[in-house]
Amino acid sequence: MSLAPIEAEVRALFEAYEDALMRNDVAAMDAVFWDSLEVVRYGVAEIQYGIDAVKAWRASATPVPEGRAREQTRVTALTETCVLVSTLFRYPGVPEQIGRQSQTWAKLAEGWRIVHAHVSSIPDSGL
Repeated sequence: MSLAPIEAEVRALFEAYEDALMRNDVAAMDAVFWDSLEVVRYGVAEIQYGIDAVKAWRASATPVPEGRAREQTRVTALTETCVLVSTLFRYPGVPEQIGRQSQTWAKLAEGWRIVHAHVSSIPDSGL
């Protein structure tokens, strides 16, 4: 069985999440995270364990700067219920850094949710 339709479905959800991120729509971003004590989000300078920590951080976080550009977005379905999404991102005026973002999406009873996320940045080595 091809997992391409599942990858397309999660890609659309990821794009909607990214749109919410750029608009700083906190409720929309919170809604795609697993409502569980087990959800994990590692940010550039912080760590959240559990949905309450994710929501508290998101409520106080500075919005993403305008002009954020993504590249090399990959959506890989491992199974019909587990999809990995990864992307690189850059901000205008910060050419020496490249950001990395990865999410694990799981299909749960309530639908597709991010169960683990990681955001970090490194010096740009010309990728």
